[in-house]
Amino acid sequence: MNRMDISVVIPVYNEKGNIPKLHASLDSVLQKTGKSYEIIFVDDGSTDGTTDELRGICSRSQNTSCVIFRRNFGQTAAISAGINKATGGVVITMDADMQNDPEDIPKLLKRMDEGYDIVSGWRRSRKDPLISKRIPSFFSNWLARRLTRLDIHDSGCSLKAYKGDAIKGLRLYGEMHRYIPALLYNRGYTVGEVEVRHRPRLHGKTKYGVSRLIKGFMDLLYIKFWSTYSTRPLHFFGTVGTAQIFIGVLIGLYKVLVEYLYLHVPLNVGPMLLLSVMMLITGLQFIIFGFIVEIQIRTYYNSGVETDYTIREIIN
Repeated sequence: MNRMDISVVIPVYNEKGNIPKLHASLDSVLQKTGKSYEIIFVDDGSTDGTTDELRGICSRSQNTSCVIFRRNFGQTAAISAGINKATGGVVITMDADMQNDPEDIPKLLKRMDEGYDIVSGWRRSRKDPLISKRIPSFFSNWLARRLTRLDIHDSGCSLKAYKGDAIKGLRLYGEMHRYIPALLYNRGYTVGEVEVRHRPRLHGKTKYGVSRLIKGFMDLLYIKFWSTYSTRPLHFFGTVGTAQIFIGVLIGLYKVLVEYLYLHVPLNVGPMLLLSVMMLITGLQFIIFGFIVEIQIRTYYNSGVETDYTIREIIN
């Protein structure tokens, strides 16, 4: 397989009206770079005739290919499939709704030439509804910066550029596509940011809803836990369990030493004593669960699926 300089991965779901213009614009921009390139569309179970439109484009363009899903699996699955097919030294992802401007691709490449492994787009002037998109996105990005420690303004922008060796083999689930830079940042790769244009949608309907925001939040919590405790889960569960046992012991000592022995209150089985016993039992369960997860994590890494480190360079 010939290795390209640039691979552009575009997940598509019911975007028939946007595909022809997007492809023509992309083709023009990529030709001007003077680099070899490929355009990979991933049809995520479209039902509006997008699939036939993509077949026609692929038949006319030798550097364009399409992966067609049997049904709708979601944007993360589509991006993952496109990345697995890509051969480029640089992999660029973007939306198919024409809100990302292909003219911004050279800006991402220029920023990457400064030494960054990943460059993320920043839609500083978004052309989206304030209530349904911009406000939820503001809080989502604020939370993402706090939890991932990656200081970029716009995690939700699909226009991103990655070095091929950084992105290849990354396992993606749920709505994790927006947090790929954070995943790679925690593996030691450098992340830059550049302002990009954002255009209003002209054709089709948005696929963004409240449910995706909730799923994205759950994936963000997973990423935070995985990046912090993926190699030492016992530290997390053991700390929680030990804290619960400590609280349970304090409550029990108070009931016995203070109320029973000093204040002479009858030692009845009441809410506080039950709480003490419950804290002791659940605390012990957390510690045992931590040992079980620790064994599973070691099995996971020993299976060769993924290492807990990345190598920048090997000398001699």
